[in-house]
Amino acid sequence: MAELLDRPHAVPTLEPDGTVDVPPMAAEVWVLEAVQGALAHPPVVRVARGMSFFGEHAAGWLAMGAIGALVDRRRRREWIAATAAVAVAHGASVGVKRVVRRPRPDDPRVQVHVGTPSRLSFPSAHATSSTAAAVLFGALLRKPLAAVVVPAMALSRMVLGVHYPTDVLAGSALGAAVAAVARRAIRKEER
Repeated sequence: MAELLDRPHAVPTLEPDGTVDVPPMAAEVWVLEAVQGALAHPPVVRVARGMSFFGEHAAGWLAMGAIGALVDRRRRREWIAATAAVAVAHGASVGVKRVVRRPRPDDPRVQVHVGTPSRLSFPSAHATSSTAAAVLFGALLRKPLAAVVVPAMALSRMVLGVHYPTDVLAGSALGAAVAAVARRAIRKEER
């Protein structure tokens, strides 16, 4: 608990190169440690690694969207638009990461269980693309995918020790925003 008081207010700062430094709050490290202590057992870590592989560069979601477009011929345009929106969501998260430049968790209390393509963590691209895909594909399938997919992917990123809680929350918010805009555009086109 004393650790939480060491740095209670981590304040983002604008760097001379135009990037934004967003340091983690001590509470975020504490949450990561708690999540890993409760969930980071070998079977859960294996599942989280599989989810990480599936979501890397949104590849699994893009493949699912392509399959949806091939199988559901009647709504092919909607599947293509939804899949494009997932790609846009992923790209937006990568763009924000490059501006914010927050490093991934690096604390002795947090174990990292998977490799990553970059050292940047804010926002979580996995959470962003997974949220966008769950909202958009869930609407096409008439299934509440977001209720299952979003929390599972968010937790998996913390179990693996590669994202802070605010990384996954921001990623999910960004993915939901992209999905909302895309759903409006898809509905408008259907009329």
